Amino acid sequence: MGLIDLHVHSDASDGSFPPAQVVALAKEAGLKAIALTDHDTTAGIPEALKAGEESGIEVIPGIEVSSHYEGHEIHILGLFVDPSDQGLADFLQEMRSRRGCRNEEMLHRLAADGISFTACELYGNNPDTVITRAHIARAMVQKGICSSVEQAFKKYLNYGGPYCPPKEYMEPEAVVNILLKNGAFAALAHPFLYKLGDKKTEALIARLADMGMKGLEVYHSSNHRSESRKLQEMAYRYSLFPTGGSDFHGTCKPDIAIGKGRGGLRVSELLLNDIKHCISCNGLV
Repeated sequence: MGLIDLHVHSDASDGSFPPAQVVALAKEAGLKAIALTDHDTTAGIPEALKAGEESGIEVIPGIEVSSHYEGHEIHILGLFVDPSDQGLADFLQEMRSRRGCRNEEMLHRLAADGISFTACELYGNNPDTVITRAHIARAMVQKGICSSVEQAFKKYLNYGGPYCPPKEYMEPEAVVNILLKNGAFAALAHPFLYKLGDKKTEALIARLADMGMKGLEVYHSSNHRSESRKLQEMAYRYSLFPTGGSDFHGTCKPDIAIGKGRGGLRVSELLLNDIKHCISCNGLV
C-alpha cells in the first residue's frame, strides 16, 4: 500500500520550500502522491507538476481557501483544481486583495509600535509569494523580536489582538460553490482546529455537504485518534469521502514532516483512489 499527502504548502504561500523542493521531499519520503494546496494561490502548481513528472510523483493541483463561519476562520480545500479557469483566477485575486488589505493594516499597527520590516525580510526568495501571518512571524524571529514563530503568533499575531485586525472573508458556501464550478473536489480542512465543539462542527459539515461538498479531511497532523474516529463517523453519515494530509509547511512548522505529520500520520493511496472515483462518477472534472 502506497502513502500520500493531500495537504502540503510551498513558498508560493506560507511554506518555506519552493514547489519543486516540496516534490523532492515527497520523493525522499517514499510518497506516491501529494496535493499542493497553497493559500489563495495556484502559482506553485506548474513548477510542482513539472517536478512531479520528472520524479515520478503524482502531483495533484490543489488550493486552500479561507472563509468565515460564526466568527471563525474556516479553510476549504480544493483538490484537482483547474488553474486555467478564469472564474477561479478572478476569485483568488479578490481573496488576495482582501488578504493584502489586512496585511497592510497589520504592518501599519506594528510599525506604529516600532516594529517594521523590509520587503526582503517578508518575501524572502519569492517576490510573488502570498504574504500571510506566517511570513510576518518568521520575520520577527529573524529580527530577534521573538524566539519562535509560535511566540510571534501568541504575542503579536493572534486573531482579535491589537495587531491583527479581522480580514474580510467569503462565506464557506461561496467558496464551495466556486470550487464546484471549477470542477474541483471540495473538502473541509482540519475541522477540529476551529474549536467549534462536536455539535457545531457536525452542523458545519452537514451544511457544506448540502451545498455539494464531497470531502472531509479526516486525517490531519493536529488530530488525536479519537478526533479522527469522530470525523470518520461524520464522513460516513454525510456520504463524504475522507481525505488527509500533514499540512506540511517546512521549517516554519518543523515538527510536521511531509507524509508523516507529527509522527503518527499515514494516509493511504486508497483514499485518493476513492476521491478519483467520486470525481469520475460525479463529473467534477
